[in-house]
Amino acid sequence: MKVNPFKKNIRKIRYFTSYVSLFLMVISVAALGMKGLNMGLDFTGGMVTEVRVDLGLTNGELVDTLAPELGELTTVTHSGEEGRWVIRYPIPDSSIEQSGVELPNIEQLLSGVSNNVEVMSNSMVGSQVGDDLVNQGGLALMISMLTILAYLCFRFEWRLASGSLLALLHDVVLVLGFFAATQMEFNLTVFAAVLAILGYSLNDSIIIADRIRELLVAKQDKPTAEVTDSAVIATFSRTMVTSGTTLITVSALWFMGGNALEGFATAMFIGILSGTWSSISIGTVLPEWLKLQPIHYLPVEIDTAP
Repeated sequence: MKVNPFKKNIRKIRYFTSYVSLFLMVISVAALGMKGLNMGLDFTGGMVTEVRVDLGLTNGELVDTLAPELGELTTVTHSGEEGRWVIRYPIPDSSIEQSGVELPNIEQLLSGVSNNVEVMSNSMVGSQVGDDLVNQGGLALMISMLTILAYLCFRFEWRLASGSLLALLHDVVLVLGFFAATQMEFNLTVFAAVLAILGYSLNDSIIIADRIRELLVAKQDKPTAEVTDSAVIATFSRTMVTSGTTLITVSALWFMGGNALEGFATAMFIGILSGTWSSISIGTVLPEWLKLQPIHYLPVEIDTAP
């Protein structure tokens, strides 16, 4: 009988990917510490201008025209109606009026590529609003993590729960580290992707952890490492199908969503990949290191003797 190489080497794969994950976490933390995140206008403040231009203009043409004058952080998104666009760009200083610096003339900048340019609205996002968004975003992330921690502690024994929790931290740190290393813009859509990754990774980890718990009780004479191997193999096809179909959707957003969804799709793509392997590697190896045993899930015998 021919043995499946994957089944034969699953333990080596789990341990190897765990060390790779820890190494990537160290690199990500170092990137965050040295470079930090390149916060977008949602967090730092800036100008938001809605314009109406010729119908034939594309997002790329508008960005190529505006970016040299307004800065590399300039973004252009469709406003919902044909020919209407929302332009976001940084401002030199929050005290523009006091310093005497005039805001760029959007109509004049776009006159070279559009015959008709009409500014529909023009507003400023102050730094105070950005600070509030940072605080609220951090609070949302902390509440999400605490809620997940409470659920894991209720659902699983702490050794098994710790693996799922570390896998969650791994996925978030890798996404943040990638954006810090590449200095891609970190805005509200990327932050929304980070929160979505938490739920996605948690789902994978719970499926595997639940299977480990069942097999620990059913196969009490087997070593924990062997039980874990069986649990990973039993859930592997389901994990690959779920991850594969989700990656197809995210890839469509990546290639067809344009500049507005580039950061979101990038974060989701990295999060799904890291969430898939972290639930198999860190999520299963850490409980073994913490000496998880079948006895931890067996009913406690109560002495009824008088």
